[in-house]
Formats: sequence, C-alpha cells, structure tokens
Amino acid sequence: MIQFDRFELENGLQVIYHEDLTNPMVVVNVLYNVGSRDEEEHRTGFAHLFEHLMFGGSVNVPSYDEPLQKVGGENNAFTSPDITNYYITLPSENIETAFWLESDRMLSLSFDPKVLEVQRSVVIEEFKQRYLNQPYGDAWLKLRPLAYETHPYKWATIGKEIEHIENATMDDVKAFFKRFYHPSNAVLVVAGNSSLNEVKRLTEKWFGNIPAGEINNRSLPMEKPQNQFKSIEVHAPVPADSLYMAFHMPARTDEEYYAVDLLSDILGRGKSSILYQALVEENQLFGALSAYVTGSSDPGLFVINGKLSEGVSLEEGEKAVWELIEKFKQAELPEVALEKVKNKAESTMVFGEVELLNRAMNLAYAWTLGDPEMVNHEGEKIQAVMAKDIKAQANKILRKENASVLRYFSKK
Repeated sequence: MIQFDRFELENGLQVIYHEDLTNPMVVVNVLYNVGSRDEEEHRTGFAHLFEHLMFGGSVNVPSYDEPLQKVGGENNAFTSPDITNYYITLPSENIETAFWLESDRMLSLSFDPKVLEVQRSVVIEEFKQRYLNQPYGDAWLKLRPLAYETHPYKWATIGKEIEHIENATMDDVKAFFKRFYHPSNAVLVVAGNSSLNEVKRLTEKWFGNIPAGEINNRSLPMEKPQNQFKSIEVHAPVPADSLYMAFHMPARTDEEYYAVDLLSDILGRGKSSILYQALVEENQLFGALSAYVTGSSDPGLFVINGKLSEGVSLEEGEKAVWELIEKFKQAELPEVALEKVKNKAESTMVFGEVELLNRAMNLAYAWTLGDPEMVNHEGEKIQAVMAKDIKAQANKILRKENASVLRYFSKK
C-alpha cells in the first residue's frame, strides 16, 4: 500500500507526496503528459528530442548536471508513446536543489541554437545505431505501421523518419515546448524523507509563479477493429530468422487488461511458459520465444516474438505457434497454473515497489491514467482474474483476423 497526499497549485500543477522516513533519499519526479502519440505524422520524434533538450540548459541554469552532482544527486529521463518522465534522486537535505532545477527548465529552456544542433545530432545518431544499424532494430519501425493504420502508435517514439528530426526548426521546438511543457500538463511527485508541509512550501516557492499554459485536450484518431490478417516480410543480414506476431488488445485502463496481461505471462513469460516449454525446450523449433503486452494508455498490442532455431523455417515455426494457440484455447486452464502466474505477477509488482523511485514513477503514471490510487488496487485486480476471463480474452484476441505478422528473414 502506497500512502500519499495530493494537492494542486493555482497554475494547474498536480502534486503528489509520498512519505518514507526510513529512506535517507528523496525522489523528485516530473512527468509531462506528452508522448510520441501527441505528435503530427509529418513531424515526429519531438517528444524524444525534448527528453534530450531538457538537459541542455534553461533560463538561469546553463548546465543542468553540474549543480546536481555537487549535492550528490542523480537524474535521468525516458520517453514513451504516452508520457515523458524526468526524475532526480538525491539526499533529502538537498531536496531544494531538485525543485530549483526542475522548475527552471519548466519555466523555459535556453533555446540555444547550439544546444539544438548538438541534441539533434545525438538523436540522429541514436536513430541510426539503435534502429537502422542494429540487427532487428527496424522491426518495430515496420511492425507498428502494419498493426496500426490510424492511431499515432503507428510510429515509434524515436520518430517515423529520421528526416523529421533533421529538418526540425527552432520555431518547431518552441511551439512544442509551449504546447506541452507547462504546469497544467504535468504532475510532480515527491517521494521520500521529507514532510508534506515542506513539499507544499517548496512547490509554491519554485513552481507557483510559472504560467499555467493551455490545457491540452487530446483528440486522437482511434484505431478501428482489425478484421483481416496482415503480414510483411523483411530480408536483412541478421543472425537468425525471427517472427513477430502482434494482436490488438485492450488499453491499460480497461478491466480486461489484467486478464490479457496474465494471458501473456502464461503463454510466454519465462522458461516455464507454454510457448517456451513446447517450442523451445521440447520441439526445439525456436532458440528463444516469448509473449508480452505493450501496456499502452490507449488500446495496445499483445506480442509474440521468437528467433528460429537453425534449420527451421519461418513457415514451420509460425505454423507451430498458431497450433499451440488453438490448443490453448480448447484446453482447460488448471487453477494451480492460474494461481501460480497470478502470484508471480503480484510478487513482481510488490518487489518493484521496494524501490522508492519505482513508487514515485508508478504514482505519476497512474495519474496520467486518471487515478493515482490505481497503484493500490493492482494486486486485487490481478487476483480477481478467473480462468474463464483468460480463455475469453484468448479467443477474442488471438485470432488470425486480429493479427499483424512480421517475418524477419536472415539474409546470409
């Protein structure tokens, strides 16, 4: 159970405080409710670019890292299709340094042309190294637009095309910042060894005078139900043939999400999973095989991914996966197997919350989903899932008409 308090500033900034007096550290986490799904299709990669630009200096702080390092702090950030998250961990006695740094870059970046050019180059290099020049790196660049036809999940967080970042202007950057990086589109989570009164005082002192900004009302095109099997083939110099199968599934806030998440665990999480036992251990068709969900805020994807064993064709491997899926749909799901996977999922969640940073980030993300209290009900929702719920979702989701398949052939 994560106990927390909430309050809001007049400029719209949402604040969540979680006290943990047993920890000498404090986490200051700022989540902006913007991800790659908020971009325009002809101008993508901006959310990820801003993850880098936010460390390039602000109005009063030319070097973000230097003052933080002097007080024993660490920081990092990440971008997803749904959010952009920045966090600082530092000794609790130096908490005000984090408030100063985060508020100053929320107030305004320096918008130094040199910083833009440096970070643009960093992102372009990342695009090349991680997505274009790495084995299987472009798989999701191809799988996303295959699975999604209208929703902006159809491009990756790094961007749809490298040219979008290459051609980004300073006016583009300023417009994106003005639209998304302001108090009314953010949540500040403070967790650790402090007090509610102190957090209120520091929040008002450092964030209270920042202009609210316009409220961003999302109006994203929703994906229509898929009713036709889709597939593409890729030939590239990679170590082994690889199979990617994506199925549309419920959003993170849907009640059915928990049954689908457990379904992915039963089929493909770890070496005890059905897919691994049957097609890796017993029949040795795959060298590796797993299933997982994207966990997106909007309806996401259930993914099965595996690398074929040498001498086994993609056709043979894909056929075996489909046969195993149909066999699973027809068979009874033993209660002992369900209890095992539910307990494993809940224990993973509980152990994850041992880390103070994870508690802070979970509270921030739950806020974007509509209710920070979600973090305290995940366990009971997992335990409430029944075998019939999982079988129902398997029959609903794991259908050929709902599948998008990428066959990645190894070109010797």
